[in-house]
Parts: sequence; structure tokens; C-alpha cells
Amino acid sequence: MVSLWGSKNGDGQHTDGDSANDEENSQQQPRQSRDADERTRLLPPRNDGYLDPDDPAVSPYNLFSVRAIRYVGILFLTISFLWWVLLLVSIFVSPPMMHSRGSGFFDFAFTTLTAGNLLIGLLFFSTPSRAMEWSSLIIAAFLLLDMIIVLAVQRLRSEEGWVGIASVIWATLMALYNVMSDRVVAWGKQEEEERLTGRKETRRTLREWCAVLTATVIMIVMIVITIFLTATLILRSRDASLKPPGERFFVDGDKYKLHLACVGNVTFDAHGKKNPTVLVEAGELPFEDTMDDWIYGSYRNGTIDRYCYYDRPGFAWSDNAPSPHSAGMTSDALSEALARAGEEGPWVLVSAGVGSIYSRIFSSRHVRDVQGLFLIDGLHEDLLHRIASPARGFTLWGRGIISPLGYDRLFGAIFKGRTREDRVYGKSAYQAGKFIKAKLQENLVAGSLTKNEVSQARNIQTRNTPLVVVSSGIEVRRDHEWERKQEDLTKITDNLISWDVVNRAPHRVWLTLEGRTILEKRLGELVRAK
Repeated sequence: MVSLWGSKNGDGQHTDGDSANDEENSQQQPRQSRDADERTRLLPPRNDGYLDPDDPAVSPYNLFSVRAIRYVGILFLTISFLWWVLLLVSIFVSPPMMHSRGSGFFDFAFTTLTAGNLLIGLLFFSTPSRAMEWSSLIIAAFLLLDMIIVLAVQRLRSEEGWVGIASVIWATLMALYNVMSDRVVAWGKQEEEERLTGRKETRRTLREWCAVLTATVIMIVMIVITIFLTATLILRSRDASLKPPGERFFVDGDKYKLHLACVGNVTFDAHGKKNPTVLVEAGELPFEDTMDDWIYGSYRNGTIDRYCYYDRPGFAWSDNAPSPHSAGMTSDALSEALARAGEEGPWVLVSAGVGSIYSRIFSSRHVRDVQGLFLIDGLHEDLLHRIASPARGFTLWGRGIISPLGYDRLFGAIFKGRTREDRVYGKSAYQAGKFIKAKLQENLVAGSLTKNEVSQARNIQTRNTPLVVVSSGIEVRRDHEWERKQEDLTKITDNLISWDVVNRAPHRVWLTLEGRTILEKRLGELVRAK
């Protein structure tokens, strides 16, 4: 039957539609009724065929070139670490063909910087940034300048040797590699984002911003370190222009050079016999800034006719010797330098402090040429443990590791007016890496090799050699063991001319007028003794 308001079929169709809608609504009802949580999508899923930018599949590691760059970086870091270990060992024991005439601390510093640079690049490999790129570029620029300085200055080139040159070149290349690596990863990241998401991603997650900030702070610290290295190299190149008095002679199979200088002319007595030459052995610091004044004063006053002095390995103008290095090895190097210079005895040996150990060993190996021993507050062999303590050795090692930064030398040069002379042999000489390395070598073998050598020297020393001992009154009163050992030093021969204890004199006895007067008087008596 046809309805007045519509057909029956129409009503049926409407009813069917309503039922279909009711069924659809009933199916959607549970979804609409579920509460939103952290897993509910805020945006509908993309239907354009691209991935979400946060999808783990969107990664620069998809590219073989990026993966290859990372593997090469790991290889370079492994090589740098092995080289770093080898340089660390060479500070204590010089491997064959790896001795450098410098301290070796600069090589170690450049390699440490290289390893750190590569490590930072690998840790933050997947988050490239402009800050990282520019920081690496600045480091590379300073290292390139360092390389030019080392190669251009002949003295630095000879001190660093092939080990130092290779280290600074490697550091420069690795810094440039870091710049290139950062650019390749940034390019790969952009390419993958455009390919997989349809656009370049300009935002960063909080984690990425933290990584960029951390990497930037570390790179800024490394830039500061590189600047200090460069400034110290510039100071070293400046100091290298200071010409030494006397000459530098190759010793120990031409491994390093020893500085030797002589003042005055050879003279003869009334019987035509050659007068002795005073051979001076400095104490804890270089001769030029300690004993030179009073020895030269004795020469000008006519107390002595001639004297020679030298710088121990690592002191002033002398190169560092291979490790390990004992007092006996230094004495042999001095003998070789004297022979190359054409210098011959007879000698009167004058020494102070720890230098007395070296002087006594030299005397025992040249008994026919030594006509007298003069010990000024000398160190006794039983007290060598004081300079051989592990704590002192660790401190010297630590000072040596940071010495390439040169912060103390730079501060002295800029704010205190320290000159080349101060840094080479003067009041700032103890800050140099060469000097620290020499003291570290002395520390490492003082209780073993050196003590055995000086003990043997005491047995070999001829008993009729004239001997003078002058002691510091301050040290004697302060340390009773030092007093007993000073008295024992008067017995190393049976021909003691005098033993003086200068009442108000410090360890460097010549710093007081009374001490200098006594020293010059006793030196004259020893030179004239028969």
C-alpha cells in the first residue's frame, strides 16, 4: 500500500539506512568512548607515502658513505690510541728509533688532542652541528699553524724529531677529517630526511640539543688547549734563537747534543807543567743562573786561570737523553763531549748539591786526570732516596704532561717580563718540558742505577786525591742526617784539605758574601795543591 506521505519501499529503504547507520554507530561507539592516553595519536596517520620524521628508519646510517666514514673514524681512533700508548711508554723507556731530542711531552700532547678530537666526533657522530663543524675547523687551523712552526724552526724540528713531526701532522689531518666527517653526516641526514619524509627536518629533540651543547662545550675547551699549545710553540721558537756560549756536541752515537763551554786560556807553571782546568758541575738548576757569577768572579780575580762547564741533558742548551738515563751515563756523555772539543785534563772538579754525585762518578772514571774534588753542600749517595721517591716522580710526570700548555711560561712572559734567558737557563727554566723530563729521568733511576754507580765510584776513587768540602750552616742545623752525611763526604778520600760549615749560608752557599769568600779561598788552595 502506498502511503500518503511516501511509498512503502521508501519507508523500507529509510529504515534499512537507519539500521545501517545504527550498526556503524554501534561499531564506532566503543572507539569514541575510549579515553585518550599517551598513546593516542594527535594527528591522523599520513597517507602520502612518507615516514614520520621521528621514525627510527629516518637515519643517515642508511647511506653506505656515512657508515664508511664512521668505520674509518674508529680505525683512526684505534691507531691514535696505540700511538698514544707508545708515546706514554717512551717517556720512561725510549723504544729503538723513537728517541726525540726534546722532552717528548709535546708529541704526547698532540696525540692526546688527536684522540680526544676523534672520540668526540664519534660520540656525537649522528648529531652534526655548525658549532661542531666550526670548532673542528678552528682546531685544524691552529694545528696547521703548529705544524708550520715545527717544520720551519730548525731547533724545534731537531728537538721534536720524526716522532714529533709525525704527531703534529697526524693531529692536523685528523682535525680536518673531523670537519669532513661532520659535513658528510649532515649531508646524509638531510638526504635521508628528504627521501623518507619529504622535507628537511629543521627541529631537534631535547636529547639532540643536549648532545650539541655538550659537544660544543668540549670543543671550546679543546680550542683553548690548542691555543695554549700554539702560544707555547711560539715561545719555544723565540727561545731557540738564543745562541749558546761555547758549542753543542753530538754524544751517545749522535743521539743528542750536549752543551759545553770553556772560559780562559791554558796556562803552564814555572816547570812547564799544565795548570789544571776547573770543571764545574751545577746542582739542581743550570750553571748559568747559579754558579756562574762566583766562578767567573774567581776567574777575573786570578784565583783560577781557566774553567769549563756544561749543561746536563735537558738543562739549558743541552738536548734530552734517551730514557732511562743515569748519572753515569751523563758522565760518559761529558767525557765524549770533552774529547770532541779537544779538551784535556788535568781537572779540578767543582760541584754543588746533586751535581756532586755526577762529579764523583766522573772522577772515578778519570782518576789520572783529576787533581782535586770540591764539593759544595753535596748530596750523599745515602740520601738519593729523597729525589727517588715515587710521589716526586708522579708529580714530575704530571707537570711534564701539562707542560706543553705553557700557562706558567706564558704568564711570566706576558705579565712578569720574563725573557729568553729566563726561560732557557734562568729563573723560569724549571718550567720547561726538557728540564722536567731531565728531573723525571733522574728520579726514575736515582735509587737504582745511579746509586750503584756512585757506590762503585767511592770504591774506585783514589785515596790521595785532594778534597775540599763546604757545607751550608742552615742545612746542617735544620737536618741532622744531612750533617752526618756531610761529615761522611769528607772521608771519600784520605787527603782532606778543609771542611767548612758556613754559618748563615743556604744550600747555595755562594749566595752570601761569607760563603762566596770561603768558596773562592778554598778553590784557590785546591787548584794550587800538589
